[in-house]
Amino acid sequence: MASSATARTTVGRPPGTARPLDALRCETGGPEPLTRVVSDHLRRLGATVREGAPRDITLGGGGFAPLTARTAWGAAGSGIEDEATAQAVTGVMAVHGRRHGVPRGLAVDWLATATGVLTVQGLLAGLVGQARGLPPVRVRTTADRAGLLTVSQYLAAAGADEPEAVEPAPGGPPFTSADGVLFELETLDPGAWAAFWRALEAPADAVRTGWRPFQFRYATACAPFPAALHEVTRRQAWTGIRQAAALSGAEVCRLRTLAERAGEDDGADPWSLRTLGPGRPASAAAGTAARPLAGLTVLEAGRRIQAPLAAHLLGLLGARVIRIEPPGGDPLRGMPPACDGISARWLALNRGKEAVEIDIKASADRGRLRELVAGADVFLHNWAPGKAAELELDAEHLTGVNPSLVYAYTGGWAGRIADAPMGTDFMVQARTGVGEAVHPAGEPPVPSLMTLLDVLGGLHGAEAVLAGLLLRERTGHGVRVDSSLLGAADTLLAPALRRAATGTGHRRPAGFRRPLRTSDGWIAPADASAPAAAAHDVTGLCTEDALDRLRGRGLTVTAVTTDLSALHHDPRLSGPIGRDAHGAPVVPDPWSLA
Repeated sequence: MASSATARTTVGRPPGTARPLDALRCETGGPEPLTRVVSDHLRRLGATVREGAPRDITLGGGGFAPLTARTAWGAAGSGIEDEATAQAVTGVMAVHGRRHGVPRGLAVDWLATATGVLTVQGLLAGLVGQARGLPPVRVRTTADRAGLLTVSQYLAAAGADEPEAVEPAPGGPPFTSADGVLFELETLDPGAWAAFWRALEAPADAVRTGWRPFQFRYATACAPFPAALHEVTRRQAWTGIRQAAALSGAEVCRLRTLAERAGEDDGADPWSLRTLGPGRPASAAAGTAARPLAGLTVLEAGRRIQAPLAAHLLGLLGARVIRIEPPGGDPLRGMPPACDGISARWLALNRGKEAVEIDIKASADRGRLRELVAGADVFLHNWAPGKAAELELDAEHLTGVNPSLVYAYTGGWAGRIADAPMGTDFMVQARTGVGEAVHPAGEPPVPSLMTLLDVLGGLHGAEAVLAGLLLRERTGHGVRVDSSLLGAADTLLAPALRRAATGTGHRRPAGFRRPLRTSDGWIAPADASAPAAAAHDVTGLCTEDALDRLRGRGLTVTAVTTDLSALHHDPRLSGPIGRDAHGAPVVPDPWSLA
């Protein structure tokens, strides 16, 4: 049992610096791309890690019985054998490729990274469960399930009762100035959008037409707004564009390179954990092996994707999740397209949660929120920086109500970038060089319109909360945890940043992870098979014949999923896609614990 390790983790450390995996040891084994993040994050959380185990990941010591984990690309015989084939099967290539009008693979190891974070989540959840009286668990993760999770909102929209609010079509930011500066534009306010373009003397009809696809680009992964807006920025110097942004309230951010980001990278952890004042013993109510957080309560005051996804994952692990919504409810419940009258995308992140309407600007309602906090285990939010402190709802205030609280903030920049713009997915992509990393050499270094950092930021948020819960169990203290989109970018870009720091080969070669067109679809070769596969012209063959030909030559190839609704019946997947009570698609849990 873990209780014997409680006091030992803080011996010799200043208050607030204990790590949740201090005194634990880990051996990692399995496919290296899938275990890279596992080894790195477990070390950062305090474990002593030895790599090179034959197959499984084993974590134990410090009073804990050993846990084991196994991670793989997909089910045996599925044809999912690496990053490229996993992206092809799960719809990642289809979604990332929408801005281009054809499927494209991400040149970063997106699914390997997500799978690694999910594996760490499973191990941390198993340790939390063990500290609460459960037996050791075995964790299993696969990249195909991670892929389904990362496209779950797009899959939900594909299975809705109505079409998208904006028809998916090629196009989108970034924009280019007259002096050649590529930049991202961000605003959540239609008034600021219109004022920015008026300052640049853009045609009024293009401004009106452009707002809706710009607003919905987070949902649709494309932004087919009028070409006239691109033409306007090409006539303006970067200085004038920045002035227009400053006057309008919109924000612009020059696209940074990987080399620039590598030069300023501080090597910080992707999250931070800090123990607070002495708490009280946590609830002894135990969960089950499959749902180790059962009996714990999470209060979530989240908007859009990052915090809601983190809370959703905690709910899948058994926690009771209560959403704090504004009076009238979350307006995103009505975001099209809908299933049974409720936003399909909203259901993908929020099904199964309870909801309480609270006006956090009203003193009486803040009192109600503090009452809820008194009986909760976790408070999770992604409000704008400084808002919690302004409302006296920051960690120092709420742990006064509940000393054993895990207070979690999922933000944009973690206070690490002095000149940081608005902390949204596409602005963080622009500022950190993600656009250069996700496209291979020879392609424009533009941010993906797939919400890569919101999703990975949500995964980091859940990982941080689980680390905080474990640290609370081991120290008896309340804990503050912070995670960010910047931390997510650093995790995703780590291999590319290491290459950029040496000045050699930081971008993948031209054509990397670009699928091959057939007469009726697309096929994707595995990374190792790509050079040989690219030498074959299969445009005159149907997909099945193209697969047979290339496989007959010893190459690993698979069909690219272009219609997300086809995933419901795809035999290559290791878990089934179901339907909830509203008829919305439900992807399988990203891990299994037994």
